[in-house]
Amino acid sequence: MQITVALAQIDIVAGDPTANLATVQTLAATAAARGAELLVLPELWSTGYVLAQAATLADTLGEGVHAALSALAATQQIAIVGSTLTWHGAARPTNTATCYDRTGTLLAAYDKIHLFNVMAEGAHLAAGNTPISFDAVWGHTALAICYDLRFPELFRLYTQRGARLLIIPAAWPTARIAHWRTLVQARAIENQCFVIAVNRVGHDATTSFGGHSLVVDAWGQIVVEGDDHAALLFATLDLDLVDDVRERISSWPDRRPDIYGTLS
Repeated sequence: MQITVALAQIDIVAGDPTANLATVQTLAATAAARGAELLVLPELWSTGYVLAQAATLADTLGEGVHAALSALAATQQIAIVGSTLTWHGAARPTNTATCYDRTGTLLAAYDKIHLFNVMAEGAHLAAGNTPISFDAVWGHTALAICYDLRFPELFRLYTQRGARLLIIPAAWPTARIAHWRTLVQARAIENQCFVIAVNRVGHDATTSFGGHSLVVDAWGQIVVEGDDHAALLFATLDLDLVDDVRERISSWPDRRPDIYGTLS
């Protein structure tokens, strides 16, 4: 099974969903025209990291930027993944990654489980509690967001559930971009999955964001990688490689849960 994907490595206008949606609409049209079947956006693509305004900028699923992204997916006939501030009726909004298919149907919504409290996420956002994986036309897929990348247990659980593709929107700082590249490759190698990891570029009031969005295959080889400038990157993934890699190096049966325990 092959799929062509587009990675939208963009700068984000802080607190301005209208401006950011206009950018995404242009990129979605370009991606679709070039044959991409999936467009992946960065973390908090519609607002940027303006957490003090999270309560006023968040939208309920089915409304605001969620409705706009669904309509865009249907208009351009391209699946779209990205993360936005979202209300679920709790006291605080969540950082939620959604996947809309090419008809605009919501396939999955994942609330970021691991909040990055170095940047005070916990003061403004509610943490998610549920790992989310789902079936798509290209294969079983799992969602994570940025800081989740540092917690391999989550991705091991996704592999246990049959994930073949891991998608990670992010807003990863330039200062730790070496960690980003290493961790993305590690998650691909240890889980023998494809990983699509899309990071933003540009600056906000306190942070420079490092880009280097990348696709890594199930061997851990980098298929495509950006630099630290805005770009629309393309890659064609052959997900049958997952089966080939898992057959050649069958590490999953060699695990020793009797020694180090099982995943809860």
